[in-house]
Amino acid sequence: MTSGHAPRPAPRAADGRGTGGRLLVDTLAGLGVDTVFGIPGIDNLEIFRHLGRSGIRVVTPRHEQGAGYAAHGYARVTGRPGVVLTTAGPGLLNAAAAAGQAYSDSVPVLFLSAGPPVGQPPGDGLLHEVKDQSGAMDAICAWSLRATDAGLLKELPARAFHEFATRRPRPVHIEIPADVLAAEVSWAGPPETHMSAERTAARSARTAEPGGIAHAARLIAGARRPVIVAGGGARAASAAVTRLSQETGAPVVTTANGKGVIDEGHPHALGAALHLRSARDFLRGADVVLAVGTELADTDTWSGPLDLPGDVVRVDIDPGQRDRNAAAARALTGDADAVLRQLLAALGTMPDRTPVSEAYRRELARIRDRIDAEHVGQGARWTALVDALRAAMPPEAVLTSDSSMVSHYGALKGFRVPRPDTFLHPTGFATLGFALPAAIGALVGRPGLPVVALTGDGGLQFSVNELATAVLLGRPLPVVIVDNGGYGSVRTEQSRLGVPPLGADLPSPDFTALAAAYGAHGVVAASPASVSAEVAAALERRGPTLITVPDPSPTPGDGND
Repeated sequence: MTSGHAPRPAPRAADGRGTGGRLLVDTLAGLGVDTVFGIPGIDNLEIFRHLGRSGIRVVTPRHEQGAGYAAHGYARVTGRPGVVLTTAGPGLLNAAAAAGQAYSDSVPVLFLSAGPPVGQPPGDGLLHEVKDQSGAMDAICAWSLRATDAGLLKELPARAFHEFATRRPRPVHIEIPADVLAAEVSWAGPPETHMSAERTAARSARTAEPGGIAHAARLIAGARRPVIVAGGGARAASAAVTRLSQETGAPVVTTANGKGVIDEGHPHALGAALHLRSARDFLRGADVVLAVGTELADTDTWSGPLDLPGDVVRVDIDPGQRDRNAAAARALTGDADAVLRQLLAALGTMPDRTPVSEAYRRELARIRDRIDAEHVGQGARWTALVDALRAAMPPEAVLTSDSSMVSHYGALKGFRVPRPDTFLHPTGFATLGFALPAAIGALVGRPGLPVVALTGDGGLQFSVNELATAVLLGRPLPVVIVDNGGYGSVRTEQSRLGVPPLGADLPSPDFTALAAAYGAHGVVAASPASVSAEVAAALERRGPTLITVPDPSPTPGDGND
């Protein structure tokens, strides 16, 4: 990315007239945007000219991929869309991996970039030229469109926010040609938007059709062994999921993105456990599975589609989820919270409901113990570390993680959370380098919220430059690094598949010295007790703290990233 110094801002134009850049900024402000994650560059300076006077905060990361992950973390903890602003070409393509992660996790992020002038044919050798950057992003996002005239600078952002609020939230990209950004345009009064900021902050209360609700309610009412599977689409329906579990006696197992939909200390909570055989075996015995906001994907089960011989009732805002990975006996399309409240109301009118047996209730305690025992056996290397993190962090704190084995096998199941969006993990797309910038986004979105990042030495080095961003932010941020000197999960697979070890053993830098070079604090914590103490201290210290943890009890051919 080529960046430069913005020229001295011109006097602000009167309302109703200005450049396309001003119209775009005013439109964002009208949609309730309070923060943009972006890097100024030659192509987008007309937008930055007006951001400083708009009241919108600009957070400047050190790489556009970091901007995308920060916007992701911001969106998760605030419930509002994240916004990323890049230059054309390399700036936008640097953010593409973050767009892929947001798509995989169904997180609303608006990517804005400059683009070539209207009518400019590709191949002329313009600065930052890409053959078809909008087409590239269209292959990754829900959609990507060019704002080829000023009117689209109002229409397209409003469309994006409307769809974030009423459909499955996935990232979108808007490309603004350089001449549209610079052109003088007029508009009548302040830019109009399709919805107020208050309305965009909440999902539409879209309900399911009554006949489907009645059928689904009858299936659930007659179930003797019901189970609820809650995914990321159920995060805004936490209270309804918990109430339905209590009223039906159904235990709740979640996906990684659904972690915390029910308080993981609740007696009915089985945790984020779809990847554990004992949980999958238990689901095989369910006569009704209520799957809420989940694809039931391989990235949740780690072993292909679930075997669900019982009836499956699916609740999802995306009609395309009806039979994905598990055919539905009844599919209810709508907002998860609204639909579950419909189901609760319908169940309340049924006097002949079949209560689950005491034997099933007792079985739940046994299956919970079995799931926990399998998790401990699988993640024994990280149990003490994860417990130390939980002990040092307030209940409301957020843990961001990376695609590392300490997260997959340790924190995913073992780090108990009381509510959704307190464990941010890059599922599905499984990018590396997520934890640190996502933590920065969470801190920006909720400044009073304690946040801790958990990563490995390999994952951190994908985005370690964002330490500079965290230092300027000045908020407490413990960054716990499990260091095994390379890509341990790759070593594991190489060993399992009989592939000669190559490219996975990499010496780590001195993270303590690296932290000092960035102006951060750095320590080594060799025991769980010291990890707990250092995390607690870091939560009281201004700026980020790198806490290096030597890989606990490594075994040959095993490790984490």
